[in-house]
Amino acid sequence: MAISVSNAFVTLFDAEVKQAYQAESVLRNTVRLRTGVEAATHKFPKIGKGVATVRVPQTDVTPLNVSYSQVTVTLSDYIAAEYSDIFNQAKINFDERQELVQVVSKSIARRQDQLIIDALTNSGTALTVASSIGGANTNLNLDKLLAAKKQLDAKNVPPTDRFVVIHANNLASLLDETEVKSSDFNTVKALVAGQVDTYLGFKFITVGDRDEGGLPLASGDRKVYAFHKQSVGMAEGMGLTTRIDYIPEKTSYLVASMFSAGAVAIDAEGIVEITCDENGA
Repeated sequence: MAISVSNAFVTLFDAEVKQAYQAESVLRNTVRLRTGVEAATHKFPKIGKGVATVRVPQTDVTPLNVSYSQVTVTLSDYIAAEYSDIFNQAKINFDERQELVQVVSKSIARRQDQLIIDALTNSGTALTVASSIGGANTNLNLDKLLAAKKQLDAKNVPPTDRFVVIHANNLASLLDETEVKSSDFNTVKALVAGQVDTYLGFKFITVGDRDEGGLPLASGDRKVYAFHKQSVGMAEGMGLTTRIDYIPEKTSYLVASMFSAGAVAIDAEGIVEITCDENGA
């Protein structure tokens, strides 16, 4: 006799995965997002600038001749799956469904975040902040953030929707800055919770070590990124989908969550690469 999973169980699991996934993903909402893409690739349009000219009466207007270009992203397919053995289910004293929800959803969330980190890393941005800013071989500090802000301001990047993604090691260094931790300068969460929420117009996103790669680290130098939301795009062909199937040969249920997406830098002038020496001061 075939063994099947009730529709109610599948629906419940799928809802729980989506809830946990949305809670754990930290970068998906920091970029320009396109969902429901029905192709292997997606093109994000990029429109150039124009300069207004003096209007001369009774003459033809001068067109701006704005340049149009496109940035193409290729979508890739990802899956996070695990077996749930029906014999083991009778021998354990915890809710395996809840455990699998956490494993599957966090795996999906980290992978989507890594797509965005990789897009930032491969952006080819000319805007950089060296590890020597604020002192020789220094970790993240106020001077580096000010330098990143100055470069974005100089490129006329809008002051809203700015983010900076950093590693936990960089946060620890930043929290040691007098201007950040002192109530005389700032009222963010640094004093109470050991966190930096928003500072210098940047919304801070902190990530730790990740098996997917995380923020690039080489010889103690960590690359972190300040960027504007419209400078990076993510295209989703298939949003988060969850399946639960019984596999007779395994006497197990196969729990799988999957998605199809890709990310790309749209405008390198909205991205600043900051080098932080985690071995330094």
